[in-house]
Amino acid sequence: MDRWDRVGRNAAYGTALALSPYLLIKVSWVIGSLVGVLPIGEGFGLAGWLVLNTVTVGMAVTGIALVLALVRPWGMRIPGALVTFCSWVGSGFLVSVLPFAAFSALLGGGGEPSGGDDTAMPVWEGVLIEFSFVGMGLGLALAVPAYLRRRWPDAFAGRVGDGPRGAVPWAAVVGAVVGLVWLHWAAGGTLGIAHPAERTTDGEVLAVAWGFWAIAGSAAVWTLARARPAGLPRWLPLVIGWVGSGSLFAWSAWKVPLVLYVAMAHPADVTPPENPAVALALHLCAVVAGAAMMRTLARTRYRGSRGAAIHDTGRSTAVS
Repeated sequence: MDRWDRVGRNAAYGTALALSPYLLIKVSWVIGSLVGVLPIGEGFGLAGWLVLNTVTVGMAVTGIALVLALVRPWGMRIPGALVTFCSWVGSGFLVSVLPFAAFSALLGGGGEPSGGDDTAMPVWEGVLIEFSFVGMGLGLALAVPAYLRRRWPDAFAGRVGDGPRGAVPWAAVVGAVVGLVWLHWAAGGTLGIAHPAERTTDGEVLAVAWGFWAIAGSAAVWTLARARPAGLPRWLPLVIGWVGSGSLFAWSAWKVPLVLYVAMAHPADVTPPENPAVALALHLCAVVAGAAMMRTLARTRYRGSRGAAIHDTGRSTAVS
């Protein structure tokens, strides 16, 4: 076992341990609300609160199983596409917002940066939830590359200019536009904003994180598709594109049902700052763009691997 594998293994086990408090807290919220000893979250009825927190319980269990699959022998027997998809979504959720979590911690805030399922909680619960999210994000940032390196050792080899040049993917353009809208909102812009007074500092910081990764991921996909600059190591735009496309897909896939719920249920105590129709259209564009960008990244990897193999074969023939 080399140094990268040891780092990945320790990170994965640490991540599983860090995520355990979040799982236990979410289970307690579900059970406590059912028996009436814990309050229901602001803006939710009992059914909606139970559904939301049951989903997050499932996400926590999946997260623990995922990080163990990254380092345990049985994880190598799981179809690579399934592990890759779950790792991509998890990285998009958490690695992309690690700066947000750090900023929130500096301000003394707590709780999960998901928007919409928080409730009045004891300080210790908020601290444990924040610890779980930060631990999961850091763990994925270390364990996922080690897994990919072990399962597909040639995935990040070579340089950007090794593969053929293609057209600029439409998904990169859409992702960049979505990112610019989020940055526009974070800067105080009112285009698509129905209730400016409902803006919060946390919401603006999160919009900065979303916007940054949307534009960075789009730029990375453009770089790989256009094969420019030619001397850039391929692993750099692949990593940035991985996190950026995952952030677009994961966060907006999470926000779409929340936006629909608020638009249809009209809870009296929840008023999002964005126009619901604009927010829904933006998140749907982000989901589609993120998925298409990831498809481009996967095709670039396979194309690059084949090109490298052909190049090596030709070089070997010439030498012999």
